[in-house]
Amino acid sequence: MKLVDTHCHIDSDRYDEDRDEILKDIEENLEFAVNIGYDFDSSKRSVELADKYNYMYAVVGIHPTDIGGYNEKLEGELEELSKNSKVVAIGEIGLDYHWMKDEKDEQKRVFRKQMELARRVGKPVVIHTRDAIADTIEILKEYKDIRGILHCYPGSYESALELMDNYYFGIGGVVTFKNSKTTVEAVSKIPLERLVIETDAPYLTPTPYRGKRNHPIYVEYVAQKIAEIKGISYEEVVRVTTENAKKVYGI
Repeated sequence: MKLVDTHCHIDSDRYDEDRDEILKDIEENLEFAVNIGYDFDSSKRSVELADKYNYMYAVVGIHPTDIGGYNEKLEGELEELSKNSKVVAIGEIGLDYHWMKDEKDEQKRVFRKQMELARRVGKPVVIHTRDAIADTIEILKEYKDIRGILHCYPGSYESALELMDNYYFGIGGVVTFKNSKTTVEAVSKIPLERLVIETDAPYLTPTPYRGKRNHPIYVEYVAQKIAEIKGISYEEVVRVTTENAKKVYGI
C-alpha cells in the first residue's frame, strides 16, 4: 500500500513549468492525490485534473478568504461541479480570522451555506480554520450528519475530542517544524485511525525541504514524523492513514 496526499493544489501557477513531471511523480509514488479548490476557478481546474488522471480526485468549494461575491448563482455552479463522480468533498471551506478579508458574521454565513451544500449533495467537507477553532467547532456541531477532514489541523487534542466522531485530522509539513509543539502533542494523542496525511503543496513544505516549493510525494516525511511521534512503524502509518483517506473520501 502507498501513501496518499489528501490535500494539494497542483493547479497552482507555481507548477506551470513542470506540472506533468509532478503528476508523473504522483502516479509513480502515491496511491492517489486530492486537488483542493479555494474559489470557483480553482475548483473547476481541480475537476479538470481529476477527469484527466485516474489517480487524481477533486474537492470544490470557496475558501473563507475568497468569499467576496458569494451568491446563489455561484453556489449553483459549485453544486453542478460537485455532481462529477471524481469530486469527493466540498472544500476547502471554513473560517479564517487571521487575514479577515470579510467580517466574522459573513464568513460564518458562507460557511453554513457551504455546509448545507455538502448536505444536499451528500459529500463530506474539507475544513480550513485559522485563529478560529472555537467558532469552527461550534458551526460543525450544528451539522452532526456531515463528516470530513480538518485540514492542516491547528488545534489541541482537547479541541479534537469535540469533533472526533465525525472528523479526521489532516496532518502536513507543520508537524516536522521545530516550533510545532501543539501539533506534535495533538498527533501523539489523537488515534492513528483519525489521522490523514496531506501536503497543502505548494505550501507548508516539510523539513528537510522547508522554504522550498512543496511536492505531494513529500507526504513521506510527514508519515515518518508521525511514526516517530507515536513510536510505531512507518508501514503502519502508511496503511492506516491511506485507509482513513479512502473512508472519508469514499474512494
